Amino acid sequence: MNRLDLDTLEKWYLNNFEDKLLGRRIVLEDIEPIIKTLKAPFVVRELGTSEANKNIYHITLGTGPKRILLWSQMHGNESTGTKALFDIFKYVETYKEDSFIKDLLNTCTLIFIPMLNPDGATNFTRVNQNDVDLNRDAVDLKAKESNLLRAVLNDFNPHFCFNLHDQRTIFNVEGFKNPATISFLAPSIDEPRTLTEGRKETMAAIVAMNETLQEIIPNYVGRYTDEFYPTATGDNFQKLGHNTILIEAGHYPGDYDRDIVRKFNFYAILSGLNYLVFNENYTHYEPYFDIPNNGKQNYDLILRNFLDDQNKQVDIAFQYEYEVVNNQLVSKLVEYQRGDLKEFNAYNEF
Repeated sequence: MNRLDLDTLEKWYLNNFEDKLLGRRIVLEDIEPIIKTLKAPFVVRELGTSEANKNIYHITLGTGPKRILLWSQMHGNESTGTKALFDIFKYVETYKEDSFIKDLLNTCTLIFIPMLNPDGATNFTRVNQNDVDLNRDAVDLKAKESNLLRAVLNDFNPHFCFNLHDQRTIFNVEGFKNPATISFLAPSIDEPRTLTEGRKETMAAIVAMNETLQEIIPNYVGRYTDEFYPTATGDNFQKLGHNTILIEAGHYPGDYDRDIVRKFNFYAILSGLNYLVFNENYTHYEPYFDIPNNGKQNYDLILRNFLDDQNKQVDIAFQYEYEVVNNQLVSKLVEYQRGDLKEFNAYNEF
């Protein structure tokens, strides 16, 4: 397998990431001007509109026989994958004469939907304008946005899908205090979590991505639970025969805006595409099971040995919650748990 030159990539990224997109709240008004500047080899069109009549864009790249569908922000408050996709666009623009990019465009046809839920992005919510969770709407298809994604899936018939999400800071890498900065999942197709050929192929691509990340953030990569969700998008797409790679972007120390994590997400996506370009048989899946599971032991803040109103010593754990106030994203610490929390970790402790 061809490997990405991470030293060269790091030097490029430092000065060339899409710096017009920063912070946790990325909205349509942030990405639309960038999308409108994209030129060949990109082909841009409007896929449709959201429930609140906001544009949803469809960007095609390449003409090859391997079909890959990538989408982000089906949860409006999960924007790290969106930033990473625009970093991919910048990379393609920079290196369109490079041999890897030429191979990518000749081997693959890629369709990107960089913001599936623009209404949720505006409100910084998981759900759309009508309070529908698009990632639990794969069966009922109540939402316009869910139907647009399904229409692309049916028409394009992708071999691989990249389903880009964010996960909460509470997740750690099992066996470590480290946050699960990136977590992967090859979704199940049924409750017994049957290991189908499609899941094995999905796992093989994840193995390649994990190998890249272990070079730069060892022990910060986890494996998301593969419990079957009957109404979830990834599980249903996998069940329909479209190998679906779920990437969950999480926390990295000090990076609450996830502007460091986006880089690791960018590396993961690029190394996954690199793997799909240069391989025909996706059989090296066993190391997928060596990726540690996600734990659930980290909090944003723990006050240790706090004296409560009964003069008892307790630990109190807090998490940040977010809301949009006057069109600005604001955070507040909310108490989540109190008691003996010695089994839990925190990014800040007092």
